[in-house]
Amino acid sequence: MSKLIKRYSFFVVALLAMAMLAIWDWSREVKALHVLYFSLQEMLLVIPPIFLLLGFLDVWVPKETMTRYMGPEAGIKGVLLAVFIGSAAAGPLYGAFPVAAVLMKKGVSFTNILIFIGAWSTTKIPMFLFEMAALGPKFAWTRLAVDIPGIIIIAWVLNRIVSSKEKAAIIQNAANL
Repeated sequence: MSKLIKRYSFFVVALLAMAMLAIWDWSREVKALHVLYFSLQEMLLVIPPIFLLLGFLDVWVPKETMTRYMGPEAGIKGVLLAVFIGSAAAGPLYGAFPVAAVLMKKGVSFTNILIFIGAWSTTKIPMFLFEMAALGPKFAWTRLAVDIPGIIIIAWVLNRIVSSKEKAAIIQNAANL
């Protein structure tokens, strides 16, 4: 029972906070419910396609292929592929983490996982195209020229800082999903 309470404690606390907000200020409660509704609607539109693609990735792409192209020995090829896949991905950042878990199961290196997540959050192709139109090519290319090396450096530093034991625990957690 305590495991169940611990697992859903954040949800219970959030529910209690919403109830207290309803008592305290009903108009803010209504705004909070609108935000909740919008967020749930967005998640329901984004998450199913991501999980469908994850299923295809998990079944159709052999582990050996992923290890060859993005594993620890892939070198620059793995880095470029991680940047490309992360940049081409669609959806909010919370969609990157299930994909990263599947990539971990497939033997992708920890550094390339971090690069993939960084690229997903920072270098999306639609965002780049919007910046080209709205802010100009000079800004868009400068931001990209700073972001990509920054992502790679941060991933490399994190790979050095995180111990092998912690990496193994992260990979094990991904395998248990």
